[in-house]
Order: sequence, then C-alpha cells, then structure tokens
Amino acid sequence: MSLAAAKPSIDDIWRWLNDVPDPEIPVVSVVDLGIVREARWQDDALLVTVTPTYSGCPATAVISFEIEEALRRQGIEKIKIETQLSPAWTTKWISAAGREKLKAYGIAPPVDGASCAGALKLPSSVNVTCPHCGAVDTECVSQFGSTPCKAHYRCKTCLEPFDYFKSF
Repeated sequence: MSLAAAKPSIDDIWRWLNDVPDPEIPVVSVVDLGIVREARWQDDALLVTVTPTYSGCPATAVISFEIEEALRRQGIEKIKIETQLSPAWTTKWISAAGREKLKAYGIAPPVDGASCAGALKLPSSVNVTCPHCGAVDTECVSQFGSTPCKAHYRCKTCLEPFDYFKSF
C-alpha cells in the first residue's frame, strides 16, 4: 500500500482478520476465537494485538504469520503484531458464531464451570453436550485431547468420542 493510498478502514481490517483460520481448528477464525484483541493504525503501520489461548501455545507464531500474510494480501505493507498475555485469554472471548462453528465441526464448545480433572466428576448442574447427537449424557475420558486446550469426551447415548474445548 503506497503512502499516498488511503488506509483501509478498521472495519475492513476486522473483516479480513475474520477470514484468517485458526491453525489447529480451521473452521473457526482467529477473530471467532477472540484471540485478536485489537487492530488499529499507529502512524502508517497497522498494529494487531493478539492474545494466545495460553502462553505456551505452539500455534502463536503461525497465527501471527497468517495474520500478517492475510493483511499483506490486502496491500498493507507495515504491520506490527503484538502479543499481549495480560489479561489472559478466556473461552468467554469465543464468539457465538465461533461456538456454533466448533459444534458443527464436532467439538463441544466450552461450558462455563465444566472441567475434567482425572476421576473428578462434572458438577451435576453442568453438562457437556455431545456435538454429534445433542445428548447431555457424556463422560470425560481424558483431560488431554488432541490439543492442550481440549479434553477427550465420549457420549453415552451415541457412543461417539469427541473433543471438548476446555473452559478457561
């Protein structure tokens, strides 16, 4: 983008960022997950602030690279990606659309208060719904799923295994 050209609007920037898929769960965008915290012009450079799902997330570098590449394809030349660890990311930042996309993909979206810690049972008032059949009669098989932010569950109704996006 030449200096003489008008800067794209922040609304356009957010729309372009909404097309950047999460590398571990490609059906949701980095915006759906709520890890893009801010996008703003700082003089002639675009500053994008990202909060990873956890400080040791192995996908952080890939996410920053993909964000930068997506913005460069739109003609933005000066981009600064800033990682912000505080406040820590929370699953409450996942958009409603993101939760629906997770469910459609076969991953149970986070339920506030649900946890899976070894032999501990979920509180009776909290149910992780099976993304396949919609049943709430599910059990935690392992607190470790396909990625560190997910636990492995099984539905007692349809007997299908599924990942549950842990609530943070």
